[in-house]
Amino acid sequence: MPTELHHEGATPLHNARSHLRVPRRSGYSHRCAANGDKERVITANRQTSWAFADAFVAEDEALRWARDRARETGLRSVSPGTGAALRLLAATLDAKAVAEIGTGTGVSGTYLLLGMRPDGVLTTVDTEPERQQFARQTFRAAGFAGNRARFIPGRALDVLPRLADGGYDLVFCDGDRLECMDYLAESLRLLRPGGLVCFEGVFADGRTVDSAAQPAEVLRLRELLRTVRESPELLPTLLPVGDGLLCAVRRG
Repeated sequence: MPTELHHEGATPLHNARSHLRVPRRSGYSHRCAANGDKERVITANRQTSWAFADAFVAEDEALRWARDRARETGLRSVSPGTGAALRLLAATLDAKAVAEIGTGTGVSGTYLLLGMRPDGVLTTVDTEPERQQFARQTFRAAGFAGNRARFIPGRALDVLPRLADGGYDLVFCDGDRLECMDYLAESLRLLRPGGLVCFEGVFADGRTVDSAAQPAEVLRLRELLRTVRESPELLPTLLPVGDGLLCAVRRG
């Protein structure tokens, strides 16, 4: 059974399949069997559709190279579907200034740069400078000039307070899940009115909606989801791409 994210006076978050559940009955009937088969077909079709959507955008050699470097270093990159969503969002905003928490090997940063204005600058923060060297190579291979990205090594919560208030169109968070609430607070300060904050990996491989006991990082993600959904400052949505992309516009 899925875990609901409760708060007073609000509709709980349900597992995406909750409306497909077959009601329990006493005994067994052909109708139950038919309903069960129908549920399995719908679920299988949905999973196939999601997989198709996530692989809809083809990736070039630079992105494939970055993914290979990520696998070699034990990093998990955003999915092609998540990257395409970030690119679309950056383009929709006509983003000139984007902040990224978690450079990795440059997969998400490449997608963000592809959507940004030609004169836009990506400020990307990571605790591991060697990863940022991979990202530099990725951006260069993707055709971006060196001045399109500003690399800042260090812990995000040490770096973000030094960035300008209201100076960013989009903040993408793909860092330490235990710090996600702090990232949200910093993002609200960094974003201009109408700017967008995005959090990657909020499904946590299905653990966010799993009723079993979960580690602290998953509990923190549930807190993040509740807070973003309830905040009067934000207009949120949850996109089922990759491992879940939580997005919210900062109201003016």
